[in-house]
Amino acid sequence: MKVFSEELVREACAAGSVANLSTATIGEVLLVAQYLEQKTGIPFIRMDQGSPGLPMNAHGIEAEIAALRSGIGSQYPAAAGVPELKSAASRFVKAFIDIDISPRSCVPTTGSVAASFGSFIAATQRIPGKDKVLFIDPGFPIQKSQLRVLGIGWREFDIYPCRGAEKLRTRLEEELSRGDIAAIIYSNPNNPAWICLEEEELAVIGELATKYDVIVMEDLAYFCMDYRRDLGHPFQAPYLPTVARYTGNYILMLSASKIFSYAGQRIALCCISDRLYEQQYPALAERYKDAGVFGVTLTASILYMITSGCTATTQYGYARMLDLACDGVIDFVEDTREYERRAARMKAIFLRHGFTVVYDRDVTRPVGDGFFFTLGYPGLSGEQLLLELMYYGVSSISLSTTGSHKEGVRACVSRMREELYPVLEERMAQFEQDHKR
Repeated sequence: MKVFSEELVREACAAGSVANLSTATIGEVLLVAQYLEQKTGIPFIRMDQGSPGLPMNAHGIEAEIAALRSGIGSQYPAAAGVPELKSAASRFVKAFIDIDISPRSCVPTTGSVAASFGSFIAATQRIPGKDKVLFIDPGFPIQKSQLRVLGIGWREFDIYPCRGAEKLRTRLEEELSRGDIAAIIYSNPNNPAWICLEEEELAVIGELATKYDVIVMEDLAYFCMDYRRDLGHPFQAPYLPTVARYTGNYILMLSASKIFSYAGQRIALCCISDRLYEQQYPALAERYKDAGVFGVTLTASILYMITSGCTATTQYGYARMLDLACDGVIDFVEDTREYERRAARMKAIFLRHGFTVVYDRDVTRPVGDGFFFTLGYPGLSGEQLLLELMYYGVSSISLSTTGSHKEGVRACVSRMREELYPVLEERMAQFEQDHKR
């Protein structure tokens, strides 16, 4: 028996002005789940929004309080960021990625969403004719929404059939040889599939980015959260895999939201290679009436127009957390490992009741457990599965909204609570019973 009737779900959609739940955005699914939970008092298994589910890092909070008490709130922060954060960012990148980026090239943004928004603008305006973005999907739907706002075109491909260096090379050559791609974007680990690009694949992306003069935007929101590897030890191998080892055309986006559970403070870093930061582009100079230096234009003429800089106290909080991570005081990998445990337990429940993991492998090994995973069910499309799960009090998003060509839904583990595991078990047992052929 379903937890929520079809009539009640339709009522929730109408209340939230959700026209089509099967292809709904994250925000729309969230509204429907909240309505049903509030109206009935029945708890939902919330797998929709990727919001952190762990306590904020206390060191950041204390550093912010101290900064506010010092009086800095009465002054506008510099658009390029406070020196303490820029230096901490440079050190952090060296400690955990083993890449040298100068403090100047590390620019704070109000979350990685602002970093990608500004970077899309700069990347597609720097060279006439290179005006499109290439998505290695599945990916974060918000980034395509940003391009819709900006009026920037894009192309995309699902990486699932293109895993491995040679297959990926062939697919990328097809796209990049057309000459109109300005930037490539992906997340690693991946949102929503939790797949991880392997070193050989990153090498191919970097090589071709250099060959075709394309900027690689690497979204590292889930920094060092591939728990299959012993990452996260400052200044010690193994280091985080990154395209930055293979090209000078890169922008790394480092958010505090997940690794420090600092999402509400909206702080991230746009770490630009020194080579790219200093590169001069006549098209940027003509448009913005400045020197056309990529990093300066991005910071002062684009990002500043969007947010006028980042909240000063939050910058000091982020700087403190980064420094303490480099000193070995904060072990952010261990702090976030709860997501791995939740994913393993939730996957086990779904698999017991007839579900499958859609993106189940990287090139050489099974996909790991972490912040997200993907689910399919025999005989149901992704859109149908999303809707059916809603009737059983489980919210998710369809993989079709992420650029995936596979049938299924994305599951986020961040809001799972201990008392909900038996609830999920009971509901999925009923789901299996009701969907037996």
